[in-house]
Amino acid sequence: MVRYLIKRLLMMIPLLWGITMIAFAVIHLTPGEPIGMQAEFNPKVTKEVRERLRAYYNLDKPLYIQYVLWLQKVARLDLGTSFSPDGRPVAAKIFERIPITLLINVLSLLLIVAAAIPLGVHAATRQGSWGEQVSTVFVFIGYATPTFWLALLLMILFGVQLSILPISGMRSLVGYEALSPAGKVFDIGRHLFLPVLVSAFGGLAGLSRYMRSSMLEVIRQDYITTARAKGLSERAVIYRHALRNALLPFITLMGLSVPSLIGGSVIFETIFSIPGVGQLFFYSVMARDYPLIMGMLLIVAVLTLLGNLAADVAYALADPRIRVER
Repeated sequence: MVRYLIKRLLMMIPLLWGITMIAFAVIHLTPGEPIGMQAEFNPKVTKEVRERLRAYYNLDKPLYIQYVLWLQKVARLDLGTSFSPDGRPVAAKIFERIPITLLINVLSLLLIVAAAIPLGVHAATRQGSWGEQVSTVFVFIGYATPTFWLALLLMILFGVQLSILPISGMRSLVGYEALSPAGKVFDIGRHLFLPVLVSAFGGLAGLSRYMRSSMLEVIRQDYITTARAKGLSERAVIYRHALRNALLPFITLMGLSVPSLIGGSVIFETIFSIPGVGQLFFYSVMARDYPLIMGMLLIVAVLTLLGNLAADVAYALADPRIRVER
């Protein structure tokens, strides 16, 4: 198992290099430059000033040289300096916001796991029941509903019509500091309820369906028939024998869902005005802040690869045969 982990970690290095190279080329293909935002709103900026700005940001150099210079900084664990007027280090801007995004995504994953597995098992073992039909309708609604539209509907319902949940920010602007520790946690929970629900909705719909399909395939196997013939209770057959094997493809899909959850952060963090990495990424793209964009893409790529690695490890822990083979 240790040898397998080392091998996978080493394989991540060239993969990560390829991701950064493609991302660096793509963001420079977009129209406009960072200096355009500074020059267009300042009539005093002459052509000479533009050229000095391009030279200052190394934008006058060929693209491959710019990439090499950026890669040299990353090798020294330096993500560079933001092109924004504050001129802050990229790492400082990202790491002050990434805990918020990670918190929302972890809560979303926990909600997906806690709901998708029971829904999938119930739909597989109670085919034709009203619960299975309701879950099927839920899945189709989840697939068909755009995230931004759902977020707006929930904001109108719970924030405007019912006025029971806040619709923006991470905490109350007035009176938060005067709350007790439990009150602060409750206040943050109220603010995060809608973002977490929106983030988990699409993944919950899809993964519950995958769990149903996996469970249906497992309960039709011969060893399940043998377990029933031995007189085991239906609960023991389902939860002790069938569920463990049915979880294997579900675990893989959970690892693959990490990129979509992080990518969805751009949408709901912007809509709900949450100061996370998604909102920062949106603003950096609008400002053509290349170092900040590349820094966030690098961190998201690392988190995605680690998520896939964690899925493989969980896969091996769930199936002892895989541990023996590796």
